[in-house]
Amino acid sequence: MYINPYGADPVALAADLANRRPRTTRELVDRCCEAGVTIDRSASDADLDEVDTFLDAWLVVVDTTAPHGRADALNALLAEHSAPPRLTDHDGHWHVHYRADDVSFARLLTAMFAVGTALHLTSRGIDRLARCAADDCDAVFADTTRNGRKTYCSTRCTNRCAVRRHRARA
Repeated sequence: MYINPYGADPVALAADLANRRPRTTRELVDRCCEAGVTIDRSASDADLDEVDTFLDAWLVVVDTTAPHGRADALNALLAEHSAPPRLTDHDGHWHVHYRADDVSFARLLTAMFAVGTALHLTSRGIDRLARCAADDCDAVFADTTRNGRKTYCSTRCTNRCAVRRHRARA
């Protein structure tokens, strides 16, 4: 992998995949590559199904806003999809993995998503994963802003809601 496999990028990829579910294994692989995630193993239809099932459980984390409830839901994902941290130099550089080397494509992704989400929420704030505040949008986003006040998934939703508020006042 050429990105920090447990940083903000996998959380953003998980949100993107949850918002627009890949329909084929090829689409899943392509979208991972587009996001900078390079995985050195082939993917199958079973991997697509496993990622889809994981994303359903990951959305429980997103939709649980109480901090302890969110932590419990994420801890369940971590227990199922990650392993104790260990050092490896399989690519010539020492780094940490939270999974075994011989896992499937899906297990590699789900470990990245689970651990990446845990690191995101503990380093940036337990509330920095949400759904868009726009009435007509339910997209998921990971808040990586400096001030931690992001409430909309995109500039488009932000602007649309600002225009609505302005028109309502006028």
